[in-house]
Amino acid sequence: MAARIGVVRFPGTNCEFDTVEAMNALGGQGEILWHGDNSVGQSDAVIIAGGFAHGDYLRPGAIARFSPIMEAVVAAANDGMPVIGICNGFQVLTEAGLLPGALQKNRGLKFINDWQMLRVESTNSSLTSAAEVGQELNIPINHFEGNYTCSDETLAELRANDQIVLTYTPNPNGSVGDIAGVCNAGRNVVGLMPHPERASNELLGSTDGNVLLQSVLDSVGAAV
Repeated sequence: MAARIGVVRFPGTNCEFDTVEAMNALGGQGEILWHGDNSVGQSDAVIIAGGFAHGDYLRPGAIARFSPIMEAVVAAANDGMPVIGICNGFQVLTEAGLLPGALQKNRGLKFINDWQMLRVESTNSSLTSAAEVGQELNIPINHFEGNYTCSDETLAELRANDQIVLTYTPNPNGSVGDIAGVCNAGRNVVGLMPHPERASNELLGSTDGNVLLQSVLDSVGAAV
């Protein structure tokens, strides 16, 4: 049976259908979850897609964090379900307290929309298990507030616990430690600013994102 991947849709989300299509192409069963629902349904994993949830008013993810479905997402994450936040989804996960740190405005206060090289730093997560440490991936970024920040103490903990899963090469936005993606201590919740669903087909210019999306599917199988 295909793994069911629930992709959350908020008002303002704009990458949910791309994400569903990318997961379906890899053999998963993507389905849209509405932010006003109180359950993740029959999902085996959840992805919070990119966009501008609730218009990014106040700050990105600040309002989305209080959408009804987030209570169910937090509960599922705490039970070990793979939960991935892409771009705006990463911001939502930090606002919800599922991931450490925060995302602030890019260095230079510029919106960045470009291809970006990433380096896989850890394969011990639900997003990187199918990759190899040191593997380089060419995946687009598209953000204004993608500059990852955290305290020195948190950065030390992330490094000590192998929770930094992806880094930029080179750093495009000022993120501390060149961080492009981090996971929680349980390894099942991961946030990243780059868009793997936009690098999932040769027609898009790269298939490098598929190793990350495949990892999500593999993580579901491992959990089962």
